[in-house]
Amino acid sequence: QVQLVESGGGSVAAGGSLRLSCAASGHTYSSDYCMGWFRQAPGKEREGVATIYTGRGVTNYADSVKGRFTISQDIAKNTLYLHMNSLKPEDTAMYYCAAHSTYCSGRVCCPLPPNYEYTYWGQGTQVTVSS
Repeated sequence: QVQLVESGGGSVAAGGSLRLSCAASGHTYSSDYCMGWFRQAPGKEREGVATIYTGRGVTNYADSVKGRFTISQDIAKNTLYLHMNSLKPEDTAMYYCAAHSTYCSGRVCCPLPPNYEYTYWGQGTQVTVSS
């Protein structure tokens, strides 16, 4: 069983930065996973923001955040990060960390949108960007 706990959300003015963290416990880094950040704003569907394949560090980003957000992992700390720069009011949402056990040998791993349902989810952390 994998447990995910997000932190680092908050309120920031447009143009500011935040770093979200997702502490993973269980067997996350003893096997290969897709790990990702997803977000959901009120009245909108959940969308994938960024993913990483833990086995090789392959990353994917939604077009809306490319060049502004960076997903990274610290395997020694069992922690996933989302570095968010140049934040916009439209980035306001609840951000969730998720994990899904998988194996990927191709060039593209953990695609967005995902073609499967992620198995494990955190409780979410709120990000609010004011204009």
